Amino acid sequence: MADDPKPADGKPEGDGRGPRFREIPLRMVMPNLVTVLAICAGLTGVRLAFEQRIEMAVAMVLLAAFLDGVDGRVARALKATSKFGAEMDSLADIVNFGVAPGLVLYAFVLDQTGSPGWIAALLFAIACGLRLARFNVMAPPPEKANWRSGYFVGVPAPAGAMLVLLPAYLGFLGMELTPGFAWFACGFTILVAFLLVSRIPLWSGKNMGRVRSDLMLPLILVILLYVLLLVNYPWQAMSVTAIGYLVFIPLSWMSYRRREKEEAGSLDGG
Repeated sequence: MADDPKPADGKPEGDGRGPRFREIPLRMVMPNLVTVLAICAGLTGVRLAFEQRIEMAVAMVLLAAFLDGVDGRVARALKATSKFGAEMDSLADIVNFGVAPGLVLYAFVLDQTGSPGWIAALLFAIACGLRLARFNVMAPPPEKANWRSGYFVGVPAPAGAMLVLLPAYLGFLGMELTPGFAWFACGFTILVAFLLVSRIPLWSGKNMGRVRSDLMLPLILVILLYVLLLVNYPWQAMSVTAIGYLVFIPLSWMSYRRREKEEAGSLDGG
């Protein structure tokens, strides 16, 4: 009987050592760990909501949104970006920005409206998923002007999660959870869902690469003031932030249209 063929290196295939695993640097694990922690925070927020610990639930959802926004920056800082991490981040976004806020708001106030409240929560979660899918497949055309890349298409998912919880912030500040307020929350949730999938241009601030030196210290003080207000008066600060963002949406749209007209006028004049 002929001898069994051996690999080129002279070692038999079944040497008993099992398959070899590729070693991965520890820094590659850190961004995925942050993503997993974000998912845990979001799902814990859902649990707390159904246990009627609503303030803690909203805080956990906001923490999940914060961690979800940090993981990408951690990956870039550590040079640990990967396709696996990108897919994991997309799944986490749906949970933290869509499912968790919708369920927390339903447990807090939307359930008073019955089926319409559940429909509103479902619409919000689905809209968040659709918005994230569109964001993942969208690629700016080569001829796109630089200033256009500084605008989002529709309300981004993290901002949507922050916005949709506005009824909860107001409830924590003492607003009574009357049937009228529940119907307002239901309509507001549907509005935010449509803002997520809309084509409204929203300034993102991506093109702000530098800050004038004379504005650096005032900017640091403003950021510090906001953080201190957020720590000491969380629901007042979040309410003002959400309302301010709602005011910002039409202003951003008008700014985009004005720049479009200026661009068209310069092309016609040229």
